[in-house]
Amino acid sequence: MIWLIGKRGMLGREVEALLDRQKRDYIATGAEVDITDIKQLKEFAADKPVSWIINCAAYTAVDKAEDEPEEAFKINADGPSNISKTAAYKNARLIHISTDYVFDGTKKGAYLETDLPNPINIYGKSKLKGEQYIAENLKAHFIIRTAWLYGKNGNNFVLTMLKQFREKPEVRVVTDQWGSPTCASDLAEAIIRIIDLNSGTFGLYHFANEGEINWYQFATEIYNLARIEGLTGRSVRLLPVTTDQYPTKAKRPVNSCLSKEKISRDFNIKVKPWKESLASFISALKID
Repeated sequence: MIWLIGKRGMLGREVEALLDRQKRDYIATGAEVDITDIKQLKEFAADKPVSWIINCAAYTAVDKAEDEPEEAFKINADGPSNISKTAAYKNARLIHISTDYVFDGTKKGAYLETDLPNPINIYGKSKLKGEQYIAENLKAHFIIRTAWLYGKNGNNFVLTMLKQFREKPEVRVVTDQWGSPTCASDLAEAIIRIIDLNSGTFGLYHFANEGEINWYQFATEIYNLARIEGLTGRSVRLLPVTTDQYPTKAKRPVNSCLSKEKISRDFNIKVKPWKESLASFISALKID
């Protein structure tokens, strides 16, 4: 049995939808089981034949985390620690989702799993601590770092851009931060692929869609596709700006590009190009 934790989040909803479509044997929980309370976790799991745990629960408000470090660490570090201890208690394997923000962004080229992390904001620091706790508590773990995640639910860049295109004549987008977008449904499929293989190649993995772009290029493609699909009927001017011209409370890495070579090799996963996944996503929004 699969236990999905964080079913109400953007990725959690995609994972649960996939589990439903494939008629999997699973249970899914949200806030009704508090991941910061190990007693609750163990009591919930005690009488259930859990063999895999997927943790999609996280504190993801990057800027807000600068003002709420204790809350960010409670959910992103203590929570995964408790979940990994519960997985050990049940002799289950854990798939945990982490972030590109564990890196400082100073590397030239895509980050490998062997590159040393050095987070530059509270969110990244809290997620790294969660990774470290999992590695200490449980051998049978897969930590998947992802980047620039978007989906049908929750706050994300694609939905934010579509909203702004409907409301504003001009939209400012940074050009000097680079990364690879990730469609949540693609990541959900990769997660289930690992489970299907019943893999024992535990450790760190990176997953995002193929291609390296900046936020301005991402926004431009979203706008072009939205026009084609009739999701915005107005003309919008996209204004390229630098990070200095668009300040945020939390510092962002300049380079968030992740290498997908390891996850592709170990699990025979064909990673889709970001443009292909984005086009499918925008087209599906029109149907919805």
